[in-house]
Amino acid sequence: MNLNQIHNVYFIGIGGIGMSALARYFKYAGKNVVGYDKTPTELTSVLESKGIAVHFQDDVNFIPKDFTKENTLVVITPAVPKSHSEWNYFLDHGYTVKKRAEVLGIITKDTFCFAVAGTHGKTTTSSILGHVLFESGVDMTAFLGGIVENYDSNLIGNGTKVTVVEADEFDRSFLHLHPNIACVTSMDADHLDIYGDSASIETSFREFADKVDDKGMIFVAQGLSLEGMTVAVNKDADFKAFNIRIDNGEYLFDVQTPNEIIPDLRFALPGWHNLSNALMALAMARTFGVSADNIRKALISFKGIKRRFSYQIKTTNRVYIDDYAHHPTEINAVHQAVRELYAGKKVVAIFQPHLFSRTKDFADDFAKSLSNFDQVLLLDIYPARELPMEGVTSEWLLSKIENPNKKLVLKTDLIHEIMDANADVVVTIGAGDIGELVPEIKKALS
Repeated sequence: MNLNQIHNVYFIGIGGIGMSALARYFKYAGKNVVGYDKTPTELTSVLESKGIAVHFQDDVNFIPKDFTKENTLVVITPAVPKSHSEWNYFLDHGYTVKKRAEVLGIITKDTFCFAVAGTHGKTTTSSILGHVLFESGVDMTAFLGGIVENYDSNLIGNGTKVTVVEADEFDRSFLHLHPNIACVTSMDADHLDIYGDSASIETSFREFADKVDDKGMIFVAQGLSLEGMTVAVNKDADFKAFNIRIDNGEYLFDVQTPNEIIPDLRFALPGWHNLSNALMALAMARTFGVSADNIRKALISFKGIKRRFSYQIKTTNRVYIDDYAHHPTEINAVHQAVRELYAGKKVVAIFQPHLFSRTKDFADDFAKSLSNFDQVLLLDIYPARELPMEGVTSEWLLSKIENPNKKLVLKTDLIHEIMDANADVVVTIGAGDIGELVPEIKKALS
């Protein structure tokens, strides 16, 4: 398919973080963009403010009459049910219907593509990389799975020569992409509802990595069983961060590349996992040809991503952090960062498990990760695209947590329980709708 022939783009599930970035891209490219989503959100409001028509009823009458099968691309998200009447209308009438990942594949085919893969760290790494390239004057667009604070957007730039994309392993989506430079940040077991076991996940990542012919253009976290340039914090690797200090609440560090040492880089996002993400972005940008000086400036000015260790309150007597972590490894990373920054302080974690399948697959690991906090408040499982599974509940998960300071709470009682905990540091964690509770929690804690 040639995108030049397309005049109209119709999105089903336009309010999703990845879908809304694509919608904005097509709007910038001069296409007519219309979309459906289930409920109004902050993201759909932003789209409407950009002149994109969004509706919230599944009704074929919302499809503009001039959106014909010859001039219209329809983009769907995997979360849409098969019974969706608009989707069925497009299928029955012979329209070109593509998944978001397939559309990214078409876009990346005609550009120089940076693809960022990994079970954790994709959004942060691709956002840092997008920021570095944009600040260095590269003609580029980055499609992101989060809202970057510097731009208050999930899209950086509107250039046509270079693209930065998150290579999502869910549903093997990343195999649609055409990367010129790629990285793999991590390869933990996840999405076992799709893959079945961790061996199948690794096979899929290997297939993705093989899309890059030049192994000097694929970057992998040290310790992963993939061929490529290795990247590590405080370990021997092709790109190594070392001499790490904390100065005024920020990381100060040096980097050894295959050709040079770049001294005294500064980066403000807490946690070694974020330092590792910054290093991965540096390795890709430096190999692409961005100067060490430009990388240095961009790392200093990067402000982070909403819901990725996002400070809501940061005063001497109280800290409130919100994070999207929804896998045990990610929760461990949040815990490491909190303990490094706030040693000796009482930390309460509020966690909303995401998906019944993920809760079932990693229950013991979740219990272990959560037990590290001083107190745990557990919400009900957020189902997203799934139906309940027998025996898989938050009560069951709670029973596995060894920390005695634990409690299952309803959303309606959450504020009271948080205030009652009287903690120095409050952390909300999860990928469901817990993010929508953040303003209310922040108000109560303020």
